[in-house]
Amino acid sequence: MKKRKAPKYIFVTGGVLSGLGKGITAASIGNILKDRGLKVNMQKFDQYINVDSGTLNPAEHGEVFVTDDGGETDLDLGHYERFLTQNLTGDSSVMTGEIYLDVINRERRGEYLGKTVQVIPHVTEEVKYRARKAATSGDFDVHIVEIGGTVGDNEGFHFLEAARQMALDEGRENVLYVHVVFLPYLKASDEVKTKPAQNSVRELRSIGIQPDILIARTDHAIDADAVRKMSLYTNVEEKAILPLVTVKSVYEVPLIMEEKKLDDVIMGKLKMKNGSRKDASWQKLIQNIHREKPKMPIAMVGKYTTMLDTYASLVEALKAACWQNGYDLELHWIDAEKIEKKDKEAWDALKNAKGVVVPGGFGVRGTEGKIDAIEFARKNNIPYLGLCLGMQLAAIEFARNVAGVNQATSEEFDEDSKACVIHIMDDQKTITEKGGTMRLGGWDCVLDPKSRIAKAYGTKKIRERHRHRYEFNNDFREKLESKGMMIAGTTPDGRLVEVVEIPSHKWFVAVQFHPEFTSRPLTGHPLFNAFIKAAGE
Repeated sequence: MKKRKAPKYIFVTGGVLSGLGKGITAASIGNILKDRGLKVNMQKFDQYINVDSGTLNPAEHGEVFVTDDGGETDLDLGHYERFLTQNLTGDSSVMTGEIYLDVINRERRGEYLGKTVQVIPHVTEEVKYRARKAATSGDFDVHIVEIGGTVGDNEGFHFLEAARQMALDEGRENVLYVHVVFLPYLKASDEVKTKPAQNSVRELRSIGIQPDILIARTDHAIDADAVRKMSLYTNVEEKAILPLVTVKSVYEVPLIMEEKKLDDVIMGKLKMKNGSRKDASWQKLIQNIHREKPKMPIAMVGKYTTMLDTYASLVEALKAACWQNGYDLELHWIDAEKIEKKDKEAWDALKNAKGVVVPGGFGVRGTEGKIDAIEFARKNNIPYLGLCLGMQLAAIEFARNVAGVNQATSEEFDEDSKACVIHIMDDQKTITEKGGTMRLGGWDCVLDPKSRIAKAYGTKKIRERHRHRYEFNNDFREKLESKGMMIAGTTPDGRLVEVVEIPSHKWFVAVQFHPEFTSRPLTGHPLFNAFIKAAGE
């Protein structure tokens, strides 16, 4: 049997400050390599001592992305999947807490044979094991690893040290280091400063990593002299330094990299044969994004409106669906609590929208405002799309205002209520540890062939990703159906309600799953595409 060729590794690090776009950089590199016929896998190493992203507050950390196999991951995995147009697994997301937990459990079981357990070599060996496990989980040519945080963070040393060791273990020609830095603009002297980037590279080199490629993020264009200066002080070739000015759409970044021949640099340093893109679909996407199009005003009513990354995949799904239908998204972020308080500005934004979306979430805060928004969309025949909690609240609103269940609620909000249209399943009631215990990952769903959602998908059997603990209470199913709500989708055994619709409405579809996780920029997602189409009619 032919021996499988070992994968090449690309490590992406960041310096100067956080939020530079390391995830987009890593995803863009993956995009240009995959579109040359290479098999690419991606992974994120995160510094947090949490075991996974599932227990992190979305308003603090951003969206919790969910893989088909049930991994609760960092939002960057959403970028990876969208840029690669491929599904990843839970192995692609590793947090420090998970690393330390495994090392400590191994020590408790005596697997280290009484040795003193240390960061080097025991923690770093676990990090390398995780990288290799993901890299060899398929027939991959290249494995890209983004290391969270910035160089100099105390929390990230074990990841950087492991990355340094990988070059020694795998061979220098099989490991590539990409460092992303920021070039600040100093208004007083009207110039972009490279000193912070130089210092960041110096700190990275002090750990033992010499970057092969430097991505210089900037809000202002820089000249060739600045590139030469960075090259001199960082020991990175000029052709391997890419000034990356802020652009309209993150999806432009792969094409900018190609224009600057960064693909040639990457393939050359890894001693791989380069080629051209297999097709022009990505170029056509960018052309469509830049084309002048009418605006599509969509209201998104949520409670995590202080951090845009909270709904990252949802926003990208709405954008992609708008592009598919010949629009540009005009997104109105509406704080659900302002709807509750009858805030005029919030209500005006809701009234001026062509479509209403209520996304997922947890807890009672803001739910009455979301219910008010759902009622407004239902009564005024405005297309409505409910996701996860947005489906549960749609059922509660309908039960209260149409089916006569006046005190309808969710067990999540009032566990003593006798009118819990949404309740917790018996097998969830005894759970005390919340991490990784919900209905997670991909689940099959059977759609009613007469439903709008079946028409949108073009099939009656689908698979979508979930992240929730509470379910539609079947005790209320017959009552709601008798008043005009359609159970449009269930699990294959018919036990769990996955989709509800109101057939008499222009377009009212609410789903228990998260279709935004499987939306792709090149094609959109059938459910979002149908929603935007209805909003434009």
